[in-house]
Amino acid sequence: MSEQYSVVTQSVVTVRVTSTGNTFGSERRFQKDLTVAEVKGKLELVTGSVAANMKLEVYDKDDKLICKLDSDDALLGSFPVDDGMRLHVVDATVRLGEFEDTSKVEKYEMSEDAYSKRSDSVRAFKERNKMGRFKEISPEEQNRLAEEKAKKDEAEKQKAESINIGDRCEVRVPEQPAKRGQVKYVGLTDFKEGLWVGVQYDEPMGKNDGSVKGKQYFECPDKYGGFVRVSHVEVGDFPEEDLGFSDDDEI
Repeated sequence: MSEQYSVVTQSVVTVRVTSTGNTFGSERRFQKDLTVAEVKGKLELVTGSVAANMKLEVYDKDDKLICKLDSDDALLGSFPVDDGMRLHVVDATVRLGEFEDTSKVEKYEMSEDAYSKRSDSVRAFKERNKMGRFKEISPEEQNRLAEEKAKKDEAEKQKAESINIGDRCEVRVPEQPAKRGQVKYVGLTDFKEGLWVGVQYDEPMGKNDGSVKGKQYFECPDKYGGFVRVSHVEVGDFPEEDLGFSDDDEI
């Protein structure tokens, strides 16, 4: 083992672990004297991926790629991995966001009328204690909230007017990796109120093909399209990122 892999300056590091199947992630602590192979073994229980299929990438707090843990025999501490960074598990055998899709999970459903009659429900508790939407709000407070909403709506409208179809953009949704793409749609939608931006991502990191609930807002390949709030979109000089694949890599 070369000398660069024998120096470990800190015993434990705390990182957020994300994966191809779960982009939300969770916080984990790892001993820095573990080998990359041993880290992969522990990540099997976290991500559901098989260690042999894993490729590990490290991103800093600004979500910029720092390095790839490309040597199974190297110690974790020999790489520039610090607290607060993101350890991302790439698994080509798993579909993006596969473990986040709950659409196929059978759910118990109760009618609105039956739920409203229950006295032990969360709604009944909030109603009794005047919490949430059942909270009594003074006219002054109502006016203040209305003014804040009007200001927010106006700021959103102005920003939407500055975004044009064809603009390059970067989408920055909290707790998710930044994604680059091209603006394909700006405006109102039928699926939810407010202004939305339709984006065709450079990579298959989206949720649709530009359509939602049967309505086509723009066209793009499946899993390349997505809709985000105006506040999460920044337009500018965002060229497609070089992912660093060599000719011999499997893509």
